[in-house]
Amino acid sequence: MCTLSRPKVVSEEILEAEVIDEESAEERRDVRHLNFAMGATVAVVVLFMVLAATFGSGISNSMSGPGGSDHWLPPVDERAGLHYDNTDVFSRVSWNGTHNISEPLSVYVPVTTISLSDGGAGATGNAEVHLGLWLPEIPGCDFTADNLTADCQVPVIAEIGPYYDDGDVDALTPANRLGRFLIENFVPHGYGVAQVSVFGTGESNHCMDLMGLDEQEGIHAAVEWLGSQSWSNGNVGVIGKSYDGSTPWEAAAMGSVHLKTIIPMSGLIGVHDLMWRNGSMEARGAIMHNGVYGSFGLDGDLEDSENACEGYMEGYYAGVGAYLSGDNLAWLGSDYWEERTFLERALTNYNGSVYIIHGMQDWNVDPHMAFPTHNILIEHGFETKGLYGQWGHDYPDRLSGHQGLSSGRGAEAFPYTLRWDWADDLLEWFDYYLKDKGPQPALHAEIQDNMGGWRAEAMYPPADTEWMNFGLDEFEVLSGGTNVNSISQLVIQSPQLENEMRIVGTPTLHIDATTSILGGTSGHLAVEMVLASSGMHLGHAVMDLRFHAGGKDGEVLTPGQTVNAKMEFFGMDVIVPAGDAIQLIITQTNEDYIPSPVSTTPVSVDLSSNSILGLSMVKRTCADLFLPPMQEPYAACIEDL
Repeated sequence: MCTLSRPKVVSEEILEAEVIDEESAEERRDVRHLNFAMGATVAVVVLFMVLAATFGSGISNSMSGPGGSDHWLPPVDERAGLHYDNTDVFSRVSWNGTHNISEPLSVYVPVTTISLSDGGAGATGNAEVHLGLWLPEIPGCDFTADNLTADCQVPVIAEIGPYYDDGDVDALTPANRLGRFLIENFVPHGYGVAQVSVFGTGESNHCMDLMGLDEQEGIHAAVEWLGSQSWSNGNVGVIGKSYDGSTPWEAAAMGSVHLKTIIPMSGLIGVHDLMWRNGSMEARGAIMHNGVYGSFGLDGDLEDSENACEGYMEGYYAGVGAYLSGDNLAWLGSDYWEERTFLERALTNYNGSVYIIHGMQDWNVDPHMAFPTHNILIEHGFETKGLYGQWGHDYPDRLSGHQGLSSGRGAEAFPYTLRWDWADDLLEWFDYYLKDKGPQPALHAEIQDNMGGWRAEAMYPPADTEWMNFGLDEFEVLSGGTNVNSISQLVIQSPQLENEMRIVGTPTLHIDATTSILGGTSGHLAVEMVLASSGMHLGHAVMDLRFHAGGKDGEVLTPGQTVNAKMEFFGMDVIVPAGDAIQLIITQTNEDYIPSPVSTTPVSVDLSSNSILGLSMVKRTCADLFLPPMQEPYAACIEDL
C-alpha cells in the first residue's frame, strides 16, 4: 500500500522564494489561453551530500563539472540529498559555467521560401524572422570571423514563439517565461541562446500564421541559420512551453540536419488535435487564429497589410467550419488543419531526440498531447524522455504556479511537484545531444501521481498496464436520471474497492447513449471521475456523439438512434485508496468544451452491463518511488525509502 499523506517542505526558503507576478493557475485553467548502480555511483552521491552540507547553497561552486566524472549528475532516484539554490523564480545549475554572457545580437534571417502565392511579405519577396542571440565570451574567439576552430564553435538553444513584443519583452531582452533561465544557466556553459519571433509577431514581418506552413518555414529558416554560422558547431535544440512548446514540433515536422533535440513543454502535436477531442470543441477553438493570435500581426505599423496572407484568410472559416463538422474539413478540400498537424511529419522528417515535459493537471494544453505521443516516439525508434508532474500549464520549477493549484488539480502533490534539479537535468541533456559530451541521459518517463509520488517508467503509459472493467449495472445511482440534458446530471458510484488502485494513462467509458426522438441528430456527453469519499477530481472525458466510434471520422445520427459512445479520459495518474469508491458525474458538457452544434437535445444513457468503465492500472509500491531534491521523505513511505 502506498497512499501518500499531505507532504511537508524541508526548507521554508522554498515558500519564501521570489515569484513572478502571474495570474493564478486556476485562472489560467479557466481562460485556457494557448499561452517537458552501486559502487562508484554511491561514492559520487555521498560526495554530493557532503558538499551540499558544507557549502549550504548547494553543490554549486564545488564540483569540477561534467569533465570530472562520467556521471556528474546522479540518477534521478539518487538525488534526494542534493541541495539547490532556490532563491530565484527558476532552478539553477549546480555550478556556474566559466564564460561571460555577451550582449545580445539582433539578427534578421531571410526566409526565401515565402512566395507570392503565400501573400503577405511574399508579395515583396522580403520575408524575414527576427531573433535575439546571446553567445558565450570565449577567450581568443572572435565570433565575427570565418573558419573558426572547434574550440570557438558552440551549439544553440532556441526558444521560438509569438510573444516577444506582443504581450512580453522584446526579443533582445531575456524573458522571464524561459529566456532568462536559458541565458543565465547555459550561456556560461558554452551555449548560444536565441529568442526567435514567429512570423507576424515582434520584429518578424509577414503574417501571423498560427502554426501554419508559413510559420514552419520561418522556424526552419531560423534553425538553418543558427546551425550554419561559422561560430556554430552545427547543433541546434528547440525548447519552449505552450505556443513556444509547439514550435519545437513545427521545427521537427520540417526536419533539419542541424536540429538535434526538441523539448516541447505543454506543446501541441497538432492544432486540431488539441482543440477538438472526439468531435468536442473547446470554446476557444473556432476563434483561435483570428480572434486570439491574429491580432499580434495588427499593431498599427506599415506591415499590418502583410497579415492578409493565405493562412490568415483561411482562419476565418476553418475554426467555425470545424466546429460545425467536428472534423478537419478535408472533405471540403481544405488543408488548413492538415498543415497544422505536426507529429506525423516529425516521425518522417526529424532525426533527433525528444524530451517531452507536460503537466498532468494542464487543462490549457491537455495531456493527450503527450500520451500516446511518448510511446509512439519510442515505437518509431526515437530517443525519448518524459517529465510528467502534477502541475498545470507551467514549468517544472516554478513555485508561483505550483502552489496555486486547487484540490484535485495538483494541490495534493505540492510541494513534491517542484523539481529544483531541472536545470541540471537539462544541462546533462544538452551536453549529450548538442555537444556529444558525457553519458547518455536516462531515457524514461518520470511520472508523478496525484498524491505527489514520483517514479520512473520505461515508457508511459507503462507496458505492464492491466485493465479492470466495471459494468455500469454494478454502479449505484446517487442522484439524477438517465435522461441527461444541459441542466441535469447523473451521479453514479462504483462498489467499494477492496484494494488500492493506481489508475494510469487514459481509462475508457464505453456507454450506450440514445439521441432524442425530438430531432436529435447528435448529442454531447461529458463525464467527470471523482473520489467518492471526498469528491476530489480524478479525471474527465468528453464526446460529440457523431464521433461515438472514436477517431476523426464522424457521422450524422438519426433521432432515437442508440450508439455505444467509446469515450476516453484525458491522461491520468491517480490513486484510489482501498475501501474507497469511484463516482462518475455524467452531464452534457464539462470543463470548457461546448455541446454539439448539431443538436443540444437531451441524451439518454443506459446503465446496463453493455456500458463499461475500463480502468487502466499498474501495481506499484513505495519501493518504486523516488524522492525529488529538497523534500522530506513521503510521510507514508519513510520506512520504504
